[in-house]
Amino acid sequence: MRIIGGFLKGKKIVFLKSVTTRPLRDFIKESIFNIIIHSNLINVSLENANILDLYSGVGSFGIECISRGAKKTTFVEKDKKALEILKKNVEHLKIKQKCKIFENQIVSFFNQTNKDDRFEIIFLDPPFSENFLIEDLKRIKNCNIFKKNHLIIAHRENKSKDDFSQIMNVIATKRYGRSKIIFGNFSSNVA
Repeated sequence: MRIIGGFLKGKKIVFLKSVTTRPLRDFIKESIFNIIIHSNLINVSLENANILDLYSGVGSFGIECISRGAKKTTFVEKDKKALEILKKNVEHLKIKQKCKIFENQIVSFFNQTNKDDRFEIIFLDPPFSENFLIEDLKRIKNCNIFKKNHLIIAHRENKSKDDFSQIMNVIATKRYGRSKIIFGNFSSNVA
């Protein structure tokens, strides 16, 4: 697995083969960044952005953000093996000063997060078998850890039936084989 854009382009990222952790495929990642950077539907800049990478695994999304100009990425992961590899990736790429790694459950992160930390881009990539994404989105909204101008990106299994209508405004949904990527935000007209 390699970084596909920015100042770290071409550098290798070590990944983990596991039943609970799956890498974000390069063509999906490239598509996500093309949409963030080039779509008229998205009005969030990656340049100098504060990124939250939930269920970060080995960190490929958050590291890619740093490579493409993000100011800082906060990684949240509970899997010990994935964390070990994430730390090695950050160390190897010499980006430690731009990273914050939270080693715990997502719920613990929300309970302990500094309310002054606000994020422009929040990426959620939970295991496909889990069904707590909507609850996580409610926690994010209730904690108010996002900037006024923000973007939520969720990676889900294509056949998942999550109902985002009560929690966020869906801007776009893109499908890639077994995966789908949902782009949205917390607009004021959604409860």
